[in-house]
Amino acid sequence: MTKWTEWDAPKERWLLTERERGGWPRSLLFELCTRIVFPTVLVMSVYLLLAGHNDAGGGFSGGLVAGLAFVLRYLAGGSAELAAVRALRPPVLIGSGMSIALITALVPVAFGAPILSTALWTVTLPIVGTFKIATSLFLDIGVYLLIVGVVLDLLRTLGTGIERGELEP
Repeated sequence: MTKWTEWDAPKERWLLTERERGGWPRSLLFELCTRIVFPTVLVMSVYLLLAGHNDAGGGFSGGLVAGLAFVLRYLAGGSAELAAVRALRPPVLIGSGMSIALITALVPVAFGAPILSTALWTVTLPIVGTFKIATSLFLDIGVYLLIVGVVLDLLRTLGTGIERGELEP
């Protein structure tokens, strides 16, 4: 059991040491900039996901921006850096994204509406106020997860070959 004075202590180092690298060239400035920019890019991708119904954006573009954030982390430190931020395995993300998108597309059929029909709900919260939620948001969330999973899987499969030197002539 963790003592109350140690609960917020970091569980691992913020930057990996030189010995923890698998031959990946290291740039301290690039790693620091990447670590600072990474959360901002992820927040921007979530904004694009949520704003996609009324403005430019959506699940695909939000997922691509999130995927670019993961590509940036991979370029900064290789697969060790990417493993530090990846909570789920890419096939799980791909499968859950496809499942959410498929279920969202087929649910209107159960209510007698055509496939991919959209309903609009109005929700009123005490502090936030009134806002509208379109059911197409769930389709966008599925596409977002799918795109992020595909990018992470590409980084995992192609990155392993690059780090081993298998793709060099």
